[in-house]
Amino acid sequence: MEEEITLDLRDFFRILRKRANLIVLITAVCTLISGILSFFVIAPTYEAKTSIIVGKLEGQEGNLQNNDVVMYQNLIKTYAEIGKSDRVAEATSSKLKGEYTPEQIKKMLTVTPQQGTQILVIKAENRSGEEAAKIINAASEAFVEESKEVYKTGGNISIIDKAKVPEKPVQPKKALNVAIAFFVGLMASIGLTFILEYMDNTIKTEDDVERYLGVPVIGIIPKTEN
Repeated sequence: MEEEITLDLRDFFRILRKRANLIVLITAVCTLISGILSFFVIAPTYEAKTSIIVGKLEGQEGNLQNNDVVMYQNLIKTYAEIGKSDRVAEATSSKLKGEYTPEQIKKMLTVTPQQGTQILVIKAENRSGEEAAKIINAASEAFVEESKEVYKTGGNISIIDKAKVPEKPVQPKKALNVAIAFFVGLMASIGLTFILEYMDNTIKTEDDVERYLGVPVIGIIPKTEN
């Protein structure tokens, strides 16, 4: 049993060593293509964001009770749906003087309630960091205005902070893409190596003679230089 395991491991490394050039080539090509795409081809995407809080109604006095906190936390789910609505997208488009259509704005915006808080985070993605910040500021203003208009019985909604121009893109993740491409290329090349070895039924060594023909090797003719 130990002899078979040792032989299998020996064959495993022999196959890898035999087609090492193929493995290195495929891995290098996959890594290189990923690097070229990530650094030179794929346009960077910037993300700007702002936070909005749902507080007490105007004129409401006293500290918030536990039931009030739960109520406002539930309210933000409603506000999140308002933020995704056509009405807010149209108002944002109007504030931007028609630079983007409501459909384009809806694709760029995401509205996410922060679990356990009374805060909503609105994000916008764009090829330009300046444009992303401009869109999110217009969208947050439109969102607050439209929310107060359509949901008068809700909480007092206000912007916590204005969006800042992002300095670094969020996509593509260059290092991660290259690392994934390296791993995929390595695994694919190793898999291809064993497929090629499985399909190759030629006899190359004395071990192959004993393994496939079942006859012992009496002698071998050494390869000599002319």
